[in-house]
Amino acid sequence: MNNQPTFVWRVEASSADTSLRAFLRVQKQISKKMLASIKYHGGSIRVNGEEKTVRTILKEGDEVIVQLSPETPSKGLIPEANSFEIIFEDEHFLIVNKASGMATIPSREYPQGTLANAVLAYYMKHNIQATFHPVNRLDRGTSGLLVIAKHRYAHDQMSKQQKEGRLKRRYEAIVQGVVEPPDGTINQPIGRKPDSIIERMVTPDGKPAVTHYRTRVSTTSLTYVRIALETGRTHQIRVHFSSIGHPLAGDELYGGESLGLERQALHSYKLSFTHPFTQESMVFTAKPPSDFSRLLTHLEKKD
Repeated sequence: MNNQPTFVWRVEASSADTSLRAFLRVQKQISKKMLASIKYHGGSIRVNGEEKTVRTILKEGDEVIVQLSPETPSKGLIPEANSFEIIFEDEHFLIVNKASGMATIPSREYPQGTLANAVLAYYMKHNIQATFHPVNRLDRGTSGLLVIAKHRYAHDQMSKQQKEGRLKRRYEAIVQGVVEPPDGTINQPIGRKPDSIIERMVTPDGKPAVTHYRTRVSTTSLTYVRIALETGRTHQIRVHFSSIGHPLAGDELYGGESLGLERQALHSYKLSFTHPFTQESMVFTAKPPSDFSRLLTHLEKKD
């Protein structure tokens, strides 16, 4: 049984006399690959209630109904019952407040116990025919908000918003030392460190990376900053602040001191975007976990 989302659109005068293929590909931004999946793997495309080919010429007032095809989870991605916090859910998205210490997807270092494993178990429990589609990712040690699409169409739409800078991500971090200037932008390319499969570094031949920051509280030894990203390079915030001599507290990989933390003091506290199917303005916030809050309270008391 196909319980995937169904989309219903009314053809307006501006779309009359165009093919169903053009309507879906250009106006609704459904990829060629997705159209093939709908056609051959259990989805359906109907016009006024009847199955039609994409060569059909549309008329004003026609009703186009598209039901997506069911998805099969990636091979090797094993469902594992594990708790995670859902901030928001509809038929298209999950907004999750990821705990620190949980990797987003399996890797050689962490093949199990990831958010992807937990989400697949959740899908199975609730009969959601989908695989894991993270729109953004967070490092294992980073806590906070993450967008997961429940189907390829939602993922494609949100990926476009992310590339266009309309999926806005805000972070908070506690870094070592006094950051000068207190508000600014770090614009330095980031690439892989030659002798490591994990570490990144600022390097002239890296990919463009831009991090904006604003100081909220500062002492002689620590600074609490709020951060906005223009780009989403791996370890971007961690690498950028380390490169200017202010590694994140707890981030021993990039030169930080533990300070009682078992991970870097980095939290994704705010996400905002326009829902691609309802056009609603969506804004989500999440408070940092206790380890981050304890260090922040200690910092504020010293201010």
